[in-house]
Amino acid sequence: MKDKIKEMENLIKEIDKLNYHYYTLDNPLLSDAEYDKLYDKLVNLEKESGRVLPYSPTTRVGGAVLSKFEKHTHLARLYSMDKAQGDEALLGWFNRIEKFVSDYNQNNVNKLPEPEFIVELKFDGLTINLTYENQNLVMASTRGNGIIGEEILEQVKTIYSVPLRISYPGKIEVQGEGLMPLSELEKYNQENDEKLKNARNAAAGALRNLDPKVTKKRNLTAFFYNVGYIEEDIFKSDDDIKNFLRENNFKVSKYNFKVKKFSDIAQKIKEIGENRNKLDVLIDGVTIKVNDIETRKALGYTNKFPRWAVAYKFEAEEISTTLLDVVWNVGRTAKVTPSAILEPVDIGGVTVQRATLNNYDDILRKKVKIGSRVLIRRSNDVIPEILGTLPSDNETREIEKPKTCPYCGSHLYQDGVHIFCPNTLSCVPQLVSRLTHFASRDAMDIEGFSEKTIEKLMATIGLKEIPDIYKLKYEDIIKIEGFKEKRTDNLLNAIESSKKPHLSNFIFALGIPNVGIKTARDLAYHFKSFDKLKNSKEEELVSIGDIGNITAKEIVEFFHDERIIGAVDELFDLGLKPVYEDDNKGPKPLDKKTFVLTGTLEIPRKELEEKLITLGAKVTGSVSKNTDYVVVGENPGSKYEKARSLDIKILSLGELEDLVGGLNE
Repeated sequence: MKDKIKEMENLIKEIDKLNYHYYTLDNPLLSDAEYDKLYDKLVNLEKESGRVLPYSPTTRVGGAVLSKFEKHTHLARLYSMDKAQGDEALLGWFNRIEKFVSDYNQNNVNKLPEPEFIVELKFDGLTINLTYENQNLVMASTRGNGIIGEEILEQVKTIYSVPLRISYPGKIEVQGEGLMPLSELEKYNQENDEKLKNARNAAAGALRNLDPKVTKKRNLTAFFYNVGYIEEDIFKSDDDIKNFLRENNFKVSKYNFKVKKFSDIAQKIKEIGENRNKLDVLIDGVTIKVNDIETRKALGYTNKFPRWAVAYKFEAEEISTTLLDVVWNVGRTAKVTPSAILEPVDIGGVTVQRATLNNYDDILRKKVKIGSRVLIRRSNDVIPEILGTLPSDNETREIEKPKTCPYCGSHLYQDGVHIFCPNTLSCVPQLVSRLTHFASRDAMDIEGFSEKTIEKLMATIGLKEIPDIYKLKYEDIIKIEGFKEKRTDNLLNAIESSKKPHLSNFIFALGIPNVGIKTARDLAYHFKSFDKLKNSKEEELVSIGDIGNITAKEIVEFFHDERIIGAVDELFDLGLKPVYEDDNKGPKPLDKKTFVLTGTLEIPRKELEEKLITLGAKVTGSVSKNTDYVVVGENPGSKYEKARSLDIKILSLGELEDLVGGLNE
């Protein structure tokens, strides 16, 4: 048996090498027939031994159909990237980086190097996040919201440019983009009756298909560009990251340029744009990143984006099609907006059937009519916009301005350029949008309280307002189609668990006009209590974060609405109690203490990090003379040795619990 396992190991190494040269380097070393002989030999050995090694290439065939996608929490957050809308915005970002480094070096002993930038392709597919442990691929997931994604391991294993085994022995997360090559899209559509409309949707649909065999059939590829999490602090630059990826057989784009001057960035963008149509994969721009890792750390992050990187989107593509109809939609704020229904058309690999028309004045200004030949542009928005009309012989008719709400029949009113439905009490789309927003993840985070569930509750028991959520009983929910005992209990538990939200989440959940999650956090941090916010004045509000005069006025008016105050008071009567998350009495036990974690711990790493932060600690990824404690689990890495050499206090998880008086409170 040992001899067969050894022979299988050798065959896997040989086949992995051949796959790397074929799928990643595009440089085949053997003919297909010779490759098939080796592969068949491995299959036969696996049958004879009754054993398949977890990193065997035979596991790429696509496993059983999954019943659902499981959630996966990333080891490190996957940030989205801010966009530079044109050359002027890009120059502004470049100048801010240079100024930051100059100011930093004037005020710090340890200097940052002269800014250097990496210009590379911005792929247009589906972001994938791979986890390797003990050299093996153990998890793959979608980006999701950047913190939690969906598990797609079996789907990703069908991509031959994804290594199943790497040389790095530690735990690591690698980020890349799953793509369907344009040549494979063309080939697929020639061989199949059901055509795929574009490469982006084909890749995303394949990776999010519950049947991995469907994924495999589309012959996807993947390019990799970042290491989001690694146990050891071994990278000093983006160059180091790319070299690491190449050394571990990841596919890295050759369009990867290092520059210093803004003129060089502009030139590389121009070159990539000119070669865009020669590529076999979709891109929609370039990304520009600071190369030096220490500079990245100093620049840090906003609530959504890294300050050290920016995406430059190519000039939007424009194309013409026919406007078939206009439908009017009602949103959470009661605004009634038009949406254009188009004859389907492909723009840059995306099939477009709808477009934005901002308001009725927009329709008149652009002289748009039903049947018009319209010019549309898809830029940074998911939904394209109509730029205007083109001459045509089509029969056209005027788009009528609605007088009554298309959903509830109420007479509409106009305020400025916008049209509103006054029926905030029983207009179904408004209620659904308001309730869905209230229950969303960044708001009250009521898992299972989806838009469809809300619509069913409205239809069956007359759910109308936010306080009604907390009046729901078992007998109300169990009667809904698709709800059995367990699902009903889960929803009721989720509703009950939401009664003590963070103050910032509760503020966001209320749906105050112009108050997003970041502004909600700024308000919570400033006021630290809901009553103080409720009674705030415009003069105080404009001094907080990015709040301007308009938002300040909206907040004050919101809390002067008797119906809103009545609903909030009713929520409090029903047991809701928002808390300010940092509102702890007395000093925190770990104030100003710096911790580093290493090894495999009994508590999930992210959970432990969050607990330490709530106790006042700072958690970093590397050991230095400024580190106060290193918490060590099983199989600790080089951080443990460095801590010993610097004589830093080393704690087991049990000793940490003793230090803070327990971690389960």
